[in-house]
Amino acid sequence: MPNNQFKKGELYSFITGKASTAIARRLQKNFKQSGIEITIEQWSVLYHLWKQEGQSQQQLCDGTFRDKPSITRLVDNLEKLKLVKRVPSKVDRRINLIFLTKEALNLQEKTMELANQTLNEALAGVTNGQVEIAKEVLQKVYDNLSSTI
Repeated sequence: MPNNQFKKGELYSFITGKASTAIARRLQKNFKQSGIEITIEQWSVLYHLWKQEGQSQQQLCDGTFRDKPSITRLVDNLEKLKLVKRVPSKVDRRINLIFLTKEALNLQEKTMELANQTLNEALAGVTNGQVEIAKEVLQKVYDNLSSTI
């Protein structure tokens, strides 16, 4: 049977979408229970800045798969929360580079701990081999489609 034949309700995009949404909701709940008042979307921007701060808003768009208006809104809100600051680029003053504040750096360890806890909850009963297969399959799907995006 070809890979593209589905039983009703088994379309993979729905399955992966449901799983992704469930993980995000649980992580948001875990943040809230720990007194961390940021959204998952804001956390995803912080996550990319923890890996490499001083990124442009366009780099954050690319890294988080969000459009420019969404990133602008997220950075605006993170700035209001005093978690990031915009600094004009020395090379191109039209570009703002986004840097973390001390408050954001203080959130890193706790939020990453909660993210790991949430992933452990999500992957309960899933073997390492199954995780590796799922990662390989999803990467292949992404690779197949990324050239057409």
